Amino acid sequence: MAQSNENIKYEEEFIVNSRGLEMFTCRWFPENREPKALIFLCHGYAMECSISMKGTATQLANAGFAVHGMDYEGHGKSSGLQGYVPSFHDLVQDCSDHFTYICERKENKMKKRYLLGESMGGAVVLLLHREKPTFWDGAVLVAPMCKIAEEMRPHPIVVNILTKLGRIIPTWKIIPTQDIIDSAIKNPEWRKQVRNNPYCYKGKPRLRTGQQLLMVSLDIEKNLHQVSLPFIIVHGGADTVTDPSVSQSLYETSSSKDKTFKLYPGMWHALTSGEPQENIDLVFHDIIGWLEDRSVPTTNSMVSSEMEQKIAHDTLKS
Repeated sequence: MAQSNENIKYEEEFIVNSRGLEMFTCRWFPENREPKALIFLCHGYAMECSISMKGTATQLANAGFAVHGMDYEGHGKSSGLQGYVPSFHDLVQDCSDHFTYICERKENKMKKRYLLGESMGGAVVLLLHREKPTFWDGAVLVAPMCKIAEEMRPHPIVVNILTKLGRIIPTWKIIPTQDIIDSAIKNPEWRKQVRNNPYCYKGKPRLRTGQQLLMVSLDIEKNLHQVSLPFIIVHGGADTVTDPSVSQSLYETSSSKDKTFKLYPGMWHALTSGEPQENIDLVFHDIIGWLEDRSVPTTNSMVSSEMEQKIAHDTLKS
């Protein structure tokens, strides 16, 4: 299915992953001009791309970027039990397979490629980078899940009991947590929209899902020094869902030479959608500025592009 307005074209399709599941994919791109670069969206836990990340995608497409998204297994319009993450490794592999396929299309091979992850999607981004350390040109990390905030984490005794239960009844919805929507989203209108979005999961975290998220966040927190790609982190100073101090640690500990950390005092977790409009505009000003500064073609890529054009021209003449 394709839709368009004056400046942006939107398309969506279902693909089949390596495990035979139908996965929903979508993309936004500027009409009538070549995209500056490719951006791949990694949405948060219980969220999806085509509705809850539409605002982010259209902002980026209006700025001249081609934006691609995919709903994870058990999320949005993709197959799988809603809100269930049986394997974080498989989730990351699905993203890697699809995003790599897009990057390796003939028309995209010369374009720079960036990852953008929100919340749990930030963890997906860091694991995609770990899998292919030199493949991605950079990352935008929006309140990344490098560690689950203490306020959101059950007591260690409860975690231990739930981990054991999770081996027996992995899909059981029992993990006691605060309402993430109330904790994450400041704007009451957007909070209402998320609650009314049938593709967003609103139940309690399932046992296996909670265990997977906890294990991944602990793994990432221990390996912040491995992060080497260029990145910008944007994080709300009043975020009680993911921990801003761990974003600070990522900024200080990573081996990246090109890194930026923006902390916004008083802002909550949902920086790109759940804040007052002036706050959202400020965050996107920083994100888009960072991307545009790094999307200018390098001398090597310009030379390669010119050589490809010359070869094509000479082939046509002969």
